[in-house]
Amino acid sequence: MLKELHQKIKNIFPKVVAIRRHIHLNPELSFQEFETSAYIQQKLVELNMPFKVVANTGVVAVLTGEKAMSNDIIVLRADIDALPIHEQNKVSYKSRNEGVMHACGHDFHTANLLGAASILNAYKAEFSGKIVFLFQPAEEKIPGGAIQVLESGILESFGGTIKAVLGLHVSPRVALGKVGLRSGRFMASSDEFYFTIKGRGGHAAEPHRAIDPIMIGAQLLTTLQQIVSRKANPDVPSVLTFGRFIGDGAANVIPEEVKLAGTFRTMDEVWRKEALATVAEIAATLPMSLGAKVDVEVRHGYPALYNDPTLTQKVKAIIADTMGADVPQELDIWMAAEDFAYYSYRYPSLFMLIGTNNDESSTQYGLHNPQFNLDEKAFETAMAVMVNAAISLLNESDE
Repeated sequence: MLKELHQKIKNIFPKVVAIRRHIHLNPELSFQEFETSAYIQQKLVELNMPFKVVANTGVVAVLTGEKAMSNDIIVLRADIDALPIHEQNKVSYKSRNEGVMHACGHDFHTANLLGAASILNAYKAEFSGKIVFLFQPAEEKIPGGAIQVLESGILESFGGTIKAVLGLHVSPRVALGKVGLRSGRFMASSDEFYFTIKGRGGHAAEPHRAIDPIMIGAQLLTTLQQIVSRKANPDVPSVLTFGRFIGDGAANVIPEEVKLAGTFRTMDEVWRKEALATVAEIAATLPMSLGAKVDVEVRHGYPALYNDPTLTQKVKAIIADTMGADVPQELDIWMAAEDFAYYSYRYPSLFMLIGTNNDESSTQYGLHNPQFNLDEKAFETAMAVMVNAAISLLNESDE
């Protein structure tokens, strides 16, 4: 089967590349992926594969194996949304939607899952149980599409037992042809803060007549950093970063107010809850103690992502056996966030990184960069991972 699968992947490769470029050309933001959804549905109709719509723009298809009767289900997930970024690449498939770009590889994920679905459709006689193909909307925007998919109950509607949920993400941190895995905690939780400090504007020469929100904001940032440096357990990774500090005054003008926005990320859900409460308390009280008013908003994002250890080891062994012992790579924790994390608290789940870094190609740009692009040869690895893992996990009980 391995030789035959390799040939099937080579045969379908140009078609999958074309799908990826079409999606890249027509990106849509979170919760707005209507044309992308229609395109996915069209491709599933061509495969004669039944599907349902979920969370407005998500699509869920199911493929039933013909090898034997089984209640086992494997879910393969891809995200479909793009980012509010103006693309700077000079390629024929550059985004035609101004200010919207697939800068995180979701076009790749979607095309890859359609390719895997096509191949697995041809292998129905080789496995038992069901494979569910989940094209999930809105990974990039809180509250995320994953929670809506789970709350819909659509995954349970297929009956049986969900044995595993598998997801992947392209990564310029991993070499082309390799697959990165990590057992246990892998990606961080992600929450956002939005503060508006309202002082009293005035002349820079008379700060005593004003309530300076610039200085209060600076003091607030310095104080909040001590939550990580002095309150957090050093064994628990924690990051508190503010990327927005706007005080629209002038060199000689103290502004009326300052706006701040930041994010907190960690790997421990108990500490996460405590830290969020502490940040909110300090943000609400410190400016008031200095004479200012403040609006505090906390947007709760995704939980930390946990890879099931048993499933991780199984898939790592499958990849080594079917693709080569040097293909699976051990990863460090990654402080980025993913709403795939929600699945990991409901079912045995595994989120992997597919290597796209090719030193022989042009300059590599990171995720969320306006010049992000990837080596499409990575499809050969990504499709093989999905197909081999799904079939092997479903046939595990037959061995």
